[in-house]
Amino acid sequence: MAKKFDEIGVSEDEGDQEIELETETSSVQAPVAPGGVPPRKTERGTIPPGGGERGGRQPRGAVTTPGFVARTTQFLHDVRAEMRRVSWPSAKEVKNTTIITLIAVVFFAVYLFLIDRVWAFLIEHLRTSLGG
Repeated sequence: MAKKFDEIGVSEDEGDQEIELETETSSVQAPVAPGGVPPRKTERGTIPPGGGERGGRQPRGAVTTPGFVARTTQFLHDVRAEMRRVSWPSAKEVKNTTIITLIAVVFFAVYLFLIDRVWAFLIEHLRTSLGG
């Protein structure tokens, strides 16, 4: 341990002392929003003027749920908009990945069949050699 202290130029006595950090808690302030205006403070459960933040809670009874037809129409509209954004693979890409998948399935089927036959042979041979 003394060797490490000698390498950095500190005696063992100095290495055992605690390091005191100088901090002032009185100078710590809350972050200020862009533009130099601190954020508004509101009471819990109240909505600030202007509707508040997105996704905030609304008071009970203030929100009416749309009917079944309106929700279904909105859902179908959203599905159609999302399907336009989908990146569809070309026919060539689909064909290539299908071939690769079929080759992998056949390979693993043959591999597992052979492993199963080897284990079956070994177990049967072991059973008969032990007199079972």
